[in-house]
Amino acid sequence: MDDNNCTTAADQDNNVEKKNDKEQNNGEQNDAPVKNKYKGRSKLPVPQPDKSEVNFWSALKQCIGKELSKITMPVHWNEPISLLQRISEYMNYSHILLPAARTMDPVERLELVATFAVSALASNVDRMGKPFNPLLGETYQLEQEHFRIVCEQVGHHPPVAAFHANSENKEFVFYGSMYPKVKFWGKSIEFQPKGVFTVELPLTGDTYTWSNVNCIVHNIIVGSLWLEHTGTMEVVCHNTGLKAVINFKPGGWFSGADDLHTVEGFIIDKNKTKLKFLYGRWTEFLCSAEPETLQSMLNISNMNKIDANASNLPKHPPLLMGAVPSSKVLWQADPLPEHSSLYYNFSSFTMKLNEAGQGGKLAPTDCRHRPDIRALENGILDEAAAEKARLENKQREARRPHKNKAESEWWTPRWFHKHKHSHTGEEIWKYNEQFWSSDFKDCPDIF
Repeated sequence: MDDNNCTTAADQDNNVEKKNDKEQNNGEQNDAPVKNKYKGRSKLPVPQPDKSEVNFWSALKQCIGKELSKITMPVHWNEPISLLQRISEYMNYSHILLPAARTMDPVERLELVATFAVSALASNVDRMGKPFNPLLGETYQLEQEHFRIVCEQVGHHPPVAAFHANSENKEFVFYGSMYPKVKFWGKSIEFQPKGVFTVELPLTGDTYTWSNVNCIVHNIIVGSLWLEHTGTMEVVCHNTGLKAVINFKPGGWFSGADDLHTVEGFIIDKNKTKLKFLYGRWTEFLCSAEPETLQSMLNISNMNKIDANASNLPKHPPLLMGAVPSSKVLWQADPLPEHSSLYYNFSSFTMKLNEAGQGGKLAPTDCRHRPDIRALENGILDEAAAEKARLENKQREARRPHKNKAESEWWTPRWFHKHKHSHTGEEIWKYNEQFWSSDFKDCPDIF
């Protein structure tokens, strides 16, 4: 495919501005690092297709309790990106890691790494489309002002995607793998992004790990779709023993709009002493405050009885930005592009993911070459469905001669290899440091 097909759509609008770089917080300011300078399109070639006449129930009713990642779904369910590109969206706010790499305060470093972990989920808000399942050997590469990332689908049975990202001078390194599990429970779909994520800060020698929380889409059959993240995220610094324990609070039957998407928790040390209180919404912002100010504000008699994930705090209204005295704003989400709702609710960052020119020579296995994704992005549903079926059949045919063998016996990923995590002991996929040399002569023909 000609890379020119991946360039900016007509009628670009490059004037999407970031929200205020400095926020007033009870006398304090948050000096945000410079954002990415890459300017690209602010909308897709055509709006997303009308789904009003799509009968989702006819496809889903046979899938209750089953693993959806193993089931072929109609192309109407998809958004025009691969899961590998969805993973790359974690880098939208990666500039948060730059000051984390430079500060000498271990608590402040953990604040910023935990903020990065929370902010990585912000692009999911109101995203009801399903990304395309990557083909075995598929890759995605992205390079912007202060980072570059490469992703590879290293396994298909089970599906595993590995990624590696770093800043220009390797002030931070971010890597991990995802083993997605998707299940339909009748009224909701649950996405479980299993896998360990790691951030290394070479200047300080710190290593941080965490796993993402589950994502649930409600009202699949009747009513308006809505999405939430639920569970507890623990961001652990293996060098200092500090830990950020963050509770993604579920919305209840009687929760109002102000209660949705709330996150609260504490940074604790090895002795479980509470050092900082973190609060906000994963869709909007994250703040830090002293536990003592929270204790006074909520009239808590004994902070030692409050759980590290703040799940048993006294009942209180949702905490708005700066609500706790002397709060510091750690992060605030960028505004969505104008008319984002017409384009799969994509963020400004996501709108650009199918454009070429963001990562040197494009690998032949890159998602941007997928004809089904390109056809859906251009609103040609019949072609998208036909190409999706063709690629899935091609993948099955490639596997057929090896049907009695384990995948590891006949397939070797090109850019990642299995490795034991030095801190957790878990099996991970480690980058081989070869991708950016652009030697693609032995890449498989998957499209």
